Parts: sequence; structure tokens; C-alpha cells
Amino acid sequence: MIAFVVQRVIQGVLVMLVVALIAFALFNYVGDPINNMVGQDTSVSDRARLREELGLNDSFVVRFARFVGNATEGNFGLSYQQARPVGQIILEKMPATLELSFVAALLALLLGVPMGIYTGLHRHSWLSQTLLAVSLAGVSLPTFVIGILLILVFSVELGWLPSFGRGPVIHIGWWTTGLLSLDGWRAIIMPAITLALFQMTLIMRLVRSEMIEVLRADYIKFARARGLTSRAINFGHALKNTLVPVITITGLQLGSIIAFAIITETVFQWPGMGLMFIQAVTFADIPVMAAYLVLVGFFFVVINLVVDLLYYVVDPRLRLARERVAGA
Repeated sequence: MIAFVVQRVIQGVLVMLVVALIAFALFNYVGDPINNMVGQDTSVSDRARLREELGLNDSFVVRFARFVGNATEGNFGLSYQQARPVGQIILEKMPATLELSFVAALLALLLGVPMGIYTGLHRHSWLSQTLLAVSLAGVSLPTFVIGILLILVFSVELGWLPSFGRGPVIHIGWWTTGLLSLDGWRAIIMPAITLALFQMTLIMRLVRSEMIEVLRADYIKFARARGLTSRAINFGHALKNTLVPVITITGLQLGSIIAFAIITETVFQWPGMGLMFIQAVTFADIPVMAAYLVLVGFFFVVINLVVDLLYYVVDPRLRLARERVAGA
């Protein structure tokens, strides 16, 4: 088990180095940040002095090594746009994105798994056909279209929910949350549904297909021959084996929700890291853009590590295979 964790950690470090290299290389060619930091009347000498102070005259290798070294200490430099530490800006925006992502992921799981089980067990019922038709629409419609439609119906026409913003937040140390107030919940409902809809339909269809496949297995036929009840077969045997691949996909989708919250945050003007990234692209704020991509990569690496460990715990075949390899 320890060797397995060490192997995954080493792979994660290599992935993070590659992500950091790609981020730093790409974002160094999105524009000249000096042009966005100074006015038109700034002299050439002042521009040169500012470029020297920011270290932009150093070679790519030197700047990348400096970036990696500072990143390991949690220091991503100063924002060109706000002239503030990037780490401080990210800490301010992170609670909003993580709160939205976890609410969306929880919503997708709580709805997607039961819907997948039902459509897998009752494939020919009218409700199953309706859910599959709705899920097809959820997969097909772009995220920004779903968000705009929700705003049109529930904000413009009905006036039930706010169309933008996070609402009032409560400070708990450095963390801020809007889930402790009614207005905060009203503000997060539409963004969470928008972000969760695609993931929910994906989980539903995955659970359904896995459920149908497992129910055709020989050990399920033997369980029926032994006289076990349908409830024991469906939930004690079939569902347990169905959830093994679902754990992997769900973990990856949680990382995708965090990474692709950019569109949802832009539509609803949600003050999170996604909106921060869009604003950084507009101003060619290289430290913020690079830090955001590295942070998203870090989330993916951590989530993959947790998923691998859960997969290792849930599936006994992996443990037996490693024991055979260790004993050989």
C-alpha cells in the first residue's frame, strides 16, 4: 500500500512539472503585460526599468526555474493587474469556486446515481424513457445556454432567484461561505444546477449502462437461482460492483467541475477563480493565469490519488494482484 502511494505521488509530481511548464510557456505569449500596467505616456526608460524589476528580461529557463521554486513555497509572484500577491488573490476567490463545485458535484451524485439505478432496473418504463430524453438534452445543450435559459425563466420572468453574484457571505477565518444564509442558497441554486446538469446526466448514463451489464453477469444468475430476493441482488451484489467504475468517473468529473466552472462563473458573474482567470486573460496577467492552471492541475492530481486509493480499497482484485506481484 505504501509503495502504491509513493508511486502515485511521484507520478503526480511529474505531472505537475509538465503542467507548470505548459502553463508558463503558453501564457508568456498571450501579450505584453507591461502595456496593460502602464499608460501611453510612460517613457521607454520607465518601461525598461519595470520590465527589469519584474524579471521579464531573464531567459525562459531562468524565469521558469524561479516560477517552480516559488510555487513550491506557495508564492506565485505579484499580479500584474492588481499589484498584489497572486496567492492572496487565489485564497480570496477559492472558497466561492470550491463551494459552487462541491454543491454541483453533490447535486449530480444525489440525482445521477438514483436515476441511473432506476433506469437500469426499469429500462422500459415511461419514466425511464423520459429521464433518458431529458438527459440527452442535458448532454447536448452547452453550459452557457443552460445558464442563460435559467436566468431568463427564474430571474427575468419569475423573479424568484438572483441572476448574478454570490449574495451575502459569512467570514469564517480566511474562508467565506454563503451557505449559512437563505440569500446565499438562493444565489447558488442556478449556478449549481447549470454546472451539475452535464455531470448528472453523465453519471446517470454510466450507472445505467454498468447496472445493465452487471445484471447480465453469471454470478447474478447464480444469485437468482439460489433464491435471493431482487432487492438483495440489485443492491447487495449488482450495485456494489456497478459503483467501482463510477468512483473513478465521479472523481475525474469533480476535477472537471472545478476546472470548467469558468463558463458558469462568467455567465452568473460568480466571484470565483474561473472569473478571476477570464479577467487575467483580458489583462495578460501571466502570474495569475499560470497559478490558476497549476492549481487546477494540482486538484486533478490530488483527486486522482484519492480515486486510486478508493479504487484500491473497493476492488479486491487490485489488492490480490499486488500481493501476487509482491510475493513473486
